[in-house]
Amino acid sequence: MPIQIYNTLTRKKEPFVPRDPGRVAIYVCGITPYDESHLGHAVPSIIWDAIRRFLEFQGYQVRLVQNFTDVDDKVIARAQKTGEPVLEISTRYAQEYLEAMDALGVKRAYVYPRVSEEIPAILGMVQGLVEKGHAYVVDGDVYFDITSFPEYGKLSGQQLDELEAGTRLAVDERKRHAMDFAVWKSAKPGEPAWDSPWGKGRPGWHIECSAMALKYLGNQFDLHGGGVDLVFPHHENEVAQSEAYTGEPPFACFWVHNGLLQVKDEKMSKSLGNFTPLTDLLARYPAGAIRFYVLSTHYRSPLQYSEDKLEEAQRGWERLAGAVANLGHLIDSIEELTESIDTREQSFAEGEAVRVIGELKESVATTRTKFVTAMEDDFNTARAIGALFELARSVNTFEGQMMDMTDAQRRQSLEVLREALGVFQEFGGDVLGLIHRDGLASDSKELQEGLVKLLIDVRQRARKQKDWATADYIRDELARLGVNLEDSPLGTRWKR
Repeated sequence: MPIQIYNTLTRKKEPFVPRDPGRVAIYVCGITPYDESHLGHAVPSIIWDAIRRFLEFQGYQVRLVQNFTDVDDKVIARAQKTGEPVLEISTRYAQEYLEAMDALGVKRAYVYPRVSEEIPAILGMVQGLVEKGHAYVVDGDVYFDITSFPEYGKLSGQQLDELEAGTRLAVDERKRHAMDFAVWKSAKPGEPAWDSPWGKGRPGWHIECSAMALKYLGNQFDLHGGGVDLVFPHHENEVAQSEAYTGEPPFACFWVHNGLLQVKDEKMSKSLGNFTPLTDLLARYPAGAIRFYVLSTHYRSPLQYSEDKLEEAQRGWERLAGAVANLGHLIDSIEELTESIDTREQSFAEGEAVRVIGELKESVATTRTKFVTAMEDDFNTARAIGALFELARSVNTFEGQMMDMTDAQRRQSLEVLREALGVFQEFGGDVLGLIHRDGLASDSKELQEGLVKLLIDVRQRARKQKDWATADYIRDELARLGVNLEDSPLGTRWKR
């Protein structure tokens, strides 16, 4: 079944057919780097990272472009307040954002264009709009004439007469229509400015994204993303100026908008002061838990923020990561079984062993189908995660049944257990970025696993020598550090 994506432009799900076979071009509106990044910035980045990863899993080559609005009223205001140059502020906070995204496992974009570095492309587009009669010059400012684009409002569903009625206050008499918007702003004292045919100035907000998307992706690219708060006026204005400029609609084929992160029904934002810096959150929660929190809700739904919800998400992530870690240890323990004849009395009939192994194999296949189907249905990560939990329950059930199997029967189950682990690695790890082989998301996971296994080995030797005090001490100290040991006929396993 082809991927179905909800298109804000048509207000319905539509089958996805890329502009160029085998390739997907994506533009996502990025941040204005004037302060520390918060979880509200991470939400769209994590969502688009999962979408991109799934498209790559489907075999597409993905080119994702995400901008930095490094010249903006907010950055300028910060510079005027602190005395620091505008571009130094934006460069510092853009780098902090990228480092936070790295920590969250978000793949880097193909390119991160910055407004300050794309002035020639922006000026070329503004000049083209003026020459085609879609923009006009007033005292060094250049405005887009929305009446020159009859389809204005088609993305947001806004009607021009309704918009005009809602803007009777603070109307700039120089504009032809109250809703005309600036594509170029004349220079003001103390602000960054560039030469233009209309005098020194800087770009308007909306024109920046249009120019950068067209430069790096070309017209009629596949997916344009951003928060639902950008539908109007930002994306509406992008549609108008871009399609007026190219004369070849659509500018973007699919408009994909994520719900906002809310704190007590308000958008999380710097201006409202209701945000926690990402650096603080990453110091308190594993990256996998934060991704789990975001992806456990469908991207088009609002995401409610609270410490309780983050802690709940961490518990859910730990259950899933723990199941994957246990599965890995189970496979290790079976692989270490000797090939000698099992002298234990067989308590599990051969036919019964074949049946339960077959049931797990069917569960693995079902999980694959459910996961892919969920992601193909408008990237439903919440339902996809649910499919992984179903597989985890099946594996846990199977593990209990293995206690009555002979070593030979356990070895027969290795293939399906490896398949199950592969599903977790491929979907939970490669696509959603939630888990790894041992359930950890740390670069030091190999070292951690090695140290724990070493202590388990020392404990096993102590037990063989009937040194119960040392064995119990190792078990209790590991538990104090958050590592629980479980002794079973299959050996000792550990989990966080």
